[in-house]
Amino acid sequence: MALFGTDGVRGLANGPLTAELALTLAQATAVVLGQGRIAEARRAAGKRLTAVVARDPRISGHFLSAAVEAGLASSGVDVLDAGTLPTPAAAFLISDIDADFGVMISASHNPAPDNGIKIFARGGVKLPDLVEQRIEEAMTGPKLQPIGGEVGRVRRFSDAEDRYVMHLLASLPHRLDGIHVVLDCANGAASGASPEVFTNAGAKVTVIGADPDGLNINDGVGSTHLDKLAAEVVRTGADVGIAHDGDADRCLAVDADGNIIDGDQIMAILAVAMKDRGRLAQNTLVATVMSNLGLHMAMRENGITVRQTAVGDRYVLEDMNAGGYSLGGEQSGHVIMSDFATTGDGVLTGLHLVAEMARQKKTMAELAAVMTVYPQVMINVKDVDKDRVSDHAVVQDAVRAVEAELGSTGRVLLRKSGTESLVRVMVEAQDADTAHAHAESLATIVKQHLAV
Repeated sequence: MALFGTDGVRGLANGPLTAELALTLAQATAVVLGQGRIAEARRAAGKRLTAVVARDPRISGHFLSAAVEAGLASSGVDVLDAGTLPTPAAAFLISDIDADFGVMISASHNPAPDNGIKIFARGGVKLPDLVEQRIEEAMTGPKLQPIGGEVGRVRRFSDAEDRYVMHLLASLPHRLDGIHVVLDCANGAASGASPEVFTNAGAKVTVIGADPDGLNINDGVGSTHLDKLAAEVVRTGADVGIAHDGDADRCLAVDADGNIIDGDQIMAILAVAMKDRGRLAQNTLVATVMSNLGLHMAMRENGITVRQTAVGDRYVLEDMNAGGYSLGGEQSGHVIMSDFATTGDGVLTGLHLVAEMARQKKTMAELAAVMTVYPQVMINVKDVDKDRVSDHAVVQDAVRAVEAELGSTGRVLLRKSGTESLVRVMVEAQDADTAHAHAESLATIVKQHLAV
């Protein structure tokens, strides 16, 4: 089984994810990412290879980051320890100081006992599958073992958070003066940076979920638990609520009445605003196949093309990079603004979302009205031959029949799981009853004809 998943190496800390594995992975990373024309040119010029290492507040991040730093330094790489920071901050810093690569210790929205290791290449970009494979292969090969003065140094990256905050502030199209924002930091990596930057941008800030103790990350707070944020927005009479996940690469919102604003709605708001300001490259938005039909219709009405990718922010990023697009993301709140970031940045997204409230002098509900959210029903059909779903005649005939009935007022998607023997049946329609009825009908057909 491959070590790398869709977003780095992830697992239970001190279960599959041990200090030994982290050290070996870091040594292999130094071997693979320490090669190439630029690395050799730097060595020839007498410069040492440098890596940025950061982590979210999980208690296991201490020993895992120590193991990673030991692996890198023992391989002759100088390490800048940035401490606790959001994942997008680590990516930005790699680019900002022109480091050779970097490592983020985080399991994102997962519970506290889990952790993960994300590796970024030069420029703060995620690794392609081929490079991840090379690193995994290098874990069983020879390591770099310099001696004497050639071993790496580990130093504290003293102004890491300040650099990131200044970068975010410099990106804003409008200050946030007069807007009351409730921030839910998920007891995670954004607990310091997000309140600081929103306050410096002029907002009145109320903060929840910003007391990390190493064990409470994502625990009933953050972008996967929006009820507390919604209640606090209503209780305080705030204008808007912004929620991050544990490593702050996601952003979801709630309006003044506590209604959830998901990633699709956020992308719709930002896409129309960026087009209005002439900042939406090629008037195009990149989204995944799971994005709501309402997003597609809203973009069409506003003269914006939507490109679709497979599910996963890495695929959105690949398409954005290949086509030079400036905005993309997922329904889950991974929103990528490529003018300012190389990955999803929940703090950046939240800032720009609230900035549009200030710039346009509209409430969040008024901004979100640019898009009508169609009811979306998803049913996971287990214990089926998922690989036959795309070419089974009876199943595909049933899909076409539903699509014909829905016409332009709905959408059908059958998608096989990447990790389990199941098929996800998703139906969107103008009303929930229609969506439920068609989803259940298709799920029954999939179960009958693809059962194993």
